[in-house]
Amino acid sequence: MSPSPKYEKHADLIIIGGSMGGCAAALSACRLGKTVILTEETSRIGGQLTSQLVPPDEHPWIEQFGCTQTYRQLRNEIRRYYREYLPLSMKARLNPELNPGSGLVSRLCHDPRIALFVLESMLFPYVHNGQLTMITQCQATSAEVDGDRIAAVTVQDAEGNSIHLTGSYFLDATECGDLLALSGTEYVTGAESQRDTDEPHAVSGDPQPQNMQGFTYCFAVDYMKDEDYTIPKPERYDFWSQYRPSFWPDRLLSWTAVKPTTLEPITYSLFWEKGKFPLFHYRQTTDPSLFDVSSGVLPTPVSVINWPQNDYWLGSIIDVSEEEKQRHLFDAKQLSLSLLYWVQTEAPRPDGGAGYPGLRLRPDIAGTADGFAMYPYVRESRRIQAEFTVLEQHVATDCRPDKTAEIFADSVGIGCYRIDLHPSTGGDNYIDISSLPFQIPLGSLLPVRMNNLIPACKNIGTTHITNGCYRLHPVEWNIGEAAGALAAYALNQGILPRAVRSDAQHLAAYQQQLKQLGIVLQWPSTRPV
Repeated sequence: MSPSPKYEKHADLIIIGGSMGGCAAALSACRLGKTVILTEETSRIGGQLTSQLVPPDEHPWIEQFGCTQTYRQLRNEIRRYYREYLPLSMKARLNPELNPGSGLVSRLCHDPRIALFVLESMLFPYVHNGQLTMITQCQATSAEVDGDRIAAVTVQDAEGNSIHLTGSYFLDATECGDLLALSGTEYVTGAESQRDTDEPHAVSGDPQPQNMQGFTYCFAVDYMKDEDYTIPKPERYDFWSQYRPSFWPDRLLSWTAVKPTTLEPITYSLFWEKGKFPLFHYRQTTDPSLFDVSSGVLPTPVSVINWPQNDYWLGSIIDVSEEEKQRHLFDAKQLSLSLLYWVQTEAPRPDGGAGYPGLRLRPDIAGTADGFAMYPYVRESRRIQAEFTVLEQHVATDCRPDKTAEIFADSVGIGCYRIDLHPSTGGDNYIDISSLPFQIPLGSLLPVRMNNLIPACKNIGTTHITNGCYRLHPVEWNIGEAAGALAAYALNQGILPRAVRSDAQHLAAYQQQLKQLGIVLQWPSTRPV
């Protein structure tokens, strides 16, 4: 049998990973006239918004300000799709702040397939003119490194073909920081030690590189009250149905969990019940009440299941053997499947009965045969050892007496979200504390050594703690845009990215370029979350 063919491809920028940051990086680089090759492991670009099924987590002022121009375009185009192509009621159609799912987590809970359509539409002009090549269902397998530079990256596509990619700059926009590991770029994982960072919420003693936030295999379901879509009993159900973490008030598969901000017990429900938080409505992405009944196209209510009960923290999938990684991925899917089975069959109902068999798994929304997201929702990546690392002291409300986050002269964008860490593989409970509207410093995008690698999503120079507020949708998008523009600027000027930060004139010119792209570098006067 002859070996699979090998192909050569070249572009100014090679972006490994089609995450939200990867898409934004491709968009900004193409807008600045560069050629780009974007690769993605799954069949969907868009990362947490599409292949992971996660509606956007955003700050309270997102409808008025606090994001880049293209992120706002993304949001506006998602709404426009609903208004133009789906039979909404007139009231819903005319609502300027239409929330298609009426979900509680976001002002824009929507079907991930529509986000995918919009992302592809935003990028297609550059595909059409030949600037952008997108290769999905391919994974980076190796990197050729010459000193402090990456010379090439090899990816393998779904047919087993090897593609040798060369370019001037390589951007890591993978969910786990895979290119950092392949290229030998210095990085950190897990929890830093308090003695190294002085962060109030860092771990005491030695660093814990395998202590990371749990990840989640999300899935979508709809609900038809009078139907029965109960799945077969999952293989690991006996384990998961009895599992009770030492830091949890009840079994994990129950309606009792902990309130992230106080760690007090909290009781959830599936739907609206007095005094309880309704989990189905939390990430509801389709609300039938927004549709025109007379159209004859009335959908069922749909929700994405990304709950406290299916966060997986029994082990990490970063820097472990392939065998261990696959074991944790399998067990995380089994946890999510067990949660669905528990809700269908055993979950207490307010009428005194048990189970909601009308919950139906929706593989069509996930785009997979088994109904799970194409990729787990990974909250914490490998992170570069950066020229500058953002610490809790820079952004946490309790660390800032003047209630203003650290002002960074090298800002490349802004973001805002609570420092929100989910239970971890090290056995830590939630860390959920207030943070202030913050800036993204250019120094956090610059590796300490590598000259032509730029992180483009949640793999920048943050810590285990500050990753908790820099990892969300609009921030990752902003990071990606800034990374793509940084590579383009460095190419145009014939300098290294680190020289942009160290030279006042170059920094000012680059920041002016970011402003022209519609990237806001500082917050208006506002209040903390």
